[in-house]
Amino acid sequence: MREWQVKRRERTRQLIELGGLVVKAGLVELADDDRATLYGAFLTVAGKLRGEDRDQALMLWKRKGKRAFEAEQ
Repeated sequence: MREWQVKRRERTRQLIELGGLVVKAGLVELADDDRATLYGAFLTVAGKLRGEDRDQALMLWKRKGKRAFEAEQ
């Protein structure tokens, strides 16, 4: 398999997994499947990660995500 095909498959898998997280979090239903709303929410999160509270936000969200994954198992 060519290198570009491997990279394309890796990227496709990553995008599918990220989309799955959006669905798993319930965001699709909560936003009535409105892409503009979801994109705006993601931009808000990105802005928070560019700010002074980056480390605190990452720690909080990571802890919350780990707990949710563990609760599902």
